[in-house]
Amino acid sequence: MEDSDNEADMIMARAHNDVPQERPCLRCRTPFWSEGFGERICRRCKGLNVWRNGVSESPGFARRR
Repeated sequence: MEDSDNEADMIMARAHNDVPQERPCLRCRTPFWSEGFGERICRRCKGLNVWRNGVSESPGFARRR
């Protein structure tokens, strides 16, 4: 009985609004099925080299020292 109590204590409760639902991708705005509010990029966008390599799409402005 003690083991199940310890396991229950270790399981983190989901936030009230953290539910699986359809959400828009933050990159392409296409709706996709998300398992929670922490998942906001669709599989298609995650499969792109830009996403996997962590390369910025825009040139941006680097700060020189």
